[in-house]
Amino acid sequence: ALAARIKRSGRGYVGEQRELYLCEDASGSESTYERLLGDAMAGDEALFAGEDAVEAAWAAVQPVLDAPRKVVSYAKGTWGPKAAATLIEGDGGWHDPKREDDSTPCAQVAKGNER
Repeated sequence: ALAARIKRSGRGYVGEQRELYLCEDASGSESTYERLLGDAMAGDEALFAGEDAVEAAWAAVQPVLDAPRKVVSYAKGTWGPKAAATLIEGDGGWHDPKREDDSTPCAQVAKGNER
């Protein structure tokens, strides 16, 4: 068995130690974890993120973690808050398929009022 520290389920970031057991199944084939741990011990990095990839991911995420923006609420079933439209105004805006004429067959089906 191999021990590993894993995140406890839930919202908090609390770890706990768990034993990872490698057992053969009835077919004698390796389990998923057995292959993964075998690759790690053999130095095969194909299934693992390298340090440069992990650092690049954190470089993209860290500014958001350091200065999170305020969440903007909007009504359920709408196309989002008005503030969202300003994000893409310079690129032509969002495509809103809502038609002004709600009596069309497509609009009726979308509303659940099929004739």
